[in-house]
Amino acid sequence: MQSFWTGKKVTVTGGAGFLGRHLVKRLESLGATVYTPRQRDYNLTALDACMRCLLEHPCDMLFHAAAYYGGIGINQSEPAKLYYSNLVMGANIMEAARLAGVSKVVNIGTACSYPGYLEGRLKEEDLWNGPCHESVVNYGLTKKMLAVQGKAYRKQYGLSSIHLILTNLYGPGDSYNPDRSHVVAALIRKWVEADMARAPSIEVWGTGKPIREFIYAPDCADAIILAAENYDDTSLPLNIGTGIGTSIRELVETINAVTGYGGKLVWNADKPDGAMMKVLDVTRMTQALGGWTAPTDLKTGLARTIDWYRANKAEADAKW
Repeated sequence: MQSFWTGKKVTVTGGAGFLGRHLVKRLESLGATVYTPRQRDYNLTALDACMRCLLEHPCDMLFHAAAYYGGIGINQSEPAKLYYSNLVMGANIMEAARLAGVSKVVNIGTACSYPGYLEGRLKEEDLWNGPCHESVVNYGLTKKMLAVQGKAYRKQYGLSSIHLILTNLYGPGDSYNPDRSHVVAALIRKWVEADMARAPSIEVWGTGKPIREFIYAPDCADAIILAAENYDDTSLPLNIGTGIGTSIRELVETINAVTGYGGKLVWNADKPDGAMMKVLDVTRMTQALGGWTAPTDLKTGLARTIDWYRANKAEADAKW
């Protein structure tokens, strides 16, 4: 049976990055011809470079997965670069796509775009109910603006686009650089190194009570591709996640078990926990994607990721 993607030309910005690599691999397996622009060839913060990219490599569909991002350190030290790079990239990609006649744009957003004060299960309707958390506002707000641009471009130009809001990703190919890594990658590196060094104990910040959500990157890529096929609503973004809340304590204990670390865990309750619960409501996603749910459970995904990290540690630690 022929795939929806057979013979289609697809461009994936950020296709050499963490999520992008999984998207490209999956799209190619479905029969698409995929082009991945590289920064050395096309500076996406310049409109003429975006236009040149899409004219030299025409495509039926464009996935905008490129982003400049990092952990709390980068959010504090490079707020202007985060804001400018992501805002201008998004604006240019959309403008170039409509000028080049791209049929559909799939914009990859982030859960940190949701209002910072909100806790519990976050619904798409909540996106504009308050400001992003101050620690991520310079990144999160630029992604929210892509949703605004999508609506405006459909109204004035008829450009088809969707805006997907992703929960926390983990998996093979992630960055384990301390300046860029997020919680799962940071914990995996900490545990693997402690296990290698036979460290007697590991300190973990907080009580472990906060609940977060994590999705295995190859599963997320599948969901994005299904959304590109089946979702076409510009009026609301679409959450992409598991809908399953996991406490930080459960995450830590699972990583501890999978790595086989034999030392002591020391919880430093003097350190802040942050919001007690942030999980995406995936009701609309499940309906829009024909009942799809992420197939990889957390323990299985972590085991695959830890195996990959052990085998590729030097490369993973150096990756920006």
